[in-house]
Amino acid sequence: MAVANFKPKFMKVGVLTAALQELTPRKKRDKDPDLAIEEWVAFAQELGVNYIQLSAAVHPDQADIPPEAMLDPVANTLDLRQPFTKDRAKRVKACLKAAKVGISDIGYFDNMLHHDPAIRKSKHDFMIRAMDAAVALGAEAVCGFVGRNQQLNMDANLIDFEENFIPLLKACKDRGLQYRNEQCPMPGWVPGDNWHNNIAYTPGTWIALHRICEKHGVGDQFRIHYDPSHAILMGQDTRSIFQYLKDEGYNFLIGGFHVKGQVTDVKGVSAWGYGGQTVERGDMVNGKPSENPADLLNAWKKQVILCEHELPGTAKHDPLAYLQNRTVDWLDHQLAARELLQLDVANTFLIVEHEYPKARIQDKKALKPILQGSIAFTRKIDEAAACMYALQNEVLAAQGIPVQGVGRQAYRS
Repeated sequence: MAVANFKPKFMKVGVLTAALQELTPRKKRDKDPDLAIEEWVAFAQELGVNYIQLSAAVHPDQADIPPEAMLDPVANTLDLRQPFTKDRAKRVKACLKAAKVGISDIGYFDNMLHHDPAIRKSKHDFMIRAMDAAVALGAEAVCGFVGRNQQLNMDANLIDFEENFIPLLKACKDRGLQYRNEQCPMPGWVPGDNWHNNIAYTPGTWIALHRICEKHGVGDQFRIHYDPSHAILMGQDTRSIFQYLKDEGYNFLIGGFHVKGQVTDVKGVSAWGYGGQTVERGDMVNGKPSENPADLLNAWKKQVILCEHELPGTAKHDPLAYLQNRTVDWLDHQLAARELLQLDVANTFLIVEHEYPKARIQDKKALKPILQGSIAFTRKIDEAAACMYALQNEVLAAQGIPVQGVGRQAYRS
């Protein structure tokens, strides 16, 4: 009789530094940019986390989208207004080494297919700087969006991707990096009716885009940073998405995870359906986009009328909601990842992303126990899934002992 040892494999749990944008007051970090990273690394130690996803963003003084129009303000913890020199990298790496904290990747979440050529170039230039910083810090990837050209339909955006995004992937390849796209459709990015404003929002488009990448020799550079909250927003569930990728031969595409949930407001769905609020949001004036930046925040009613972001562990356990794909089944999420995806589990990052509106506290003392609890929940859920997987699929399987029950099934309605 064959006997397999019990050896569960756990993922690398981390946190996105945008969880607390103002940890270091801007008056201090504008003068000494890398102080923000040092203080976040120290905070990561207090949170009991071993990795950070380092958030980079265009400085508010240089951004094309005003802060008052953003649903989830971004953090330029990594300040790239000035070149990230060898001296800067040396300072940050010394801080990381002393704290025994690693970097999963550098996250810069912006529209890489912006229709305005000048704005697009500025975003691409910034992404290149983020890539160079990732190399300097020994990170393996950058994380962001593909985006959408608002002047083109979705099919035409595939052509735009081939002509103008592939060079970014070639820049990744030259640097030994991956580009991991987060699949948020970004419905409120723009006023008007467009809902899918990041074309890499779903497995069907991931595969279409990856085929283009393969044609140009950069297939290994394009991966997905999967976030289950966006699946819930679109009425999907993790197990079915992962099963579809496996069925189509693309279950290698997911290269990392954001841990963020979404809790569906069934009253909002009853009023508007999954397309979100379409009229009288307040982002349009006389049929045209409002000239008041604060009004443009109302474009996000396409999303927030339906769902609210969940920080893992902060929503009530609701099996019925899981079965209706209206909130994330965290345990099955981690099981499905192991059962259906091609992953090097022990080297896969599981990054807590905090966008729960009612807990978006910009006070370290108040936020600290909230993040500690969510990170602990995330780690324990992953450990539970790892133990279940090892026991069922390795230990019992080696001895020919059947697993009990059925469990959650893909595609079942």
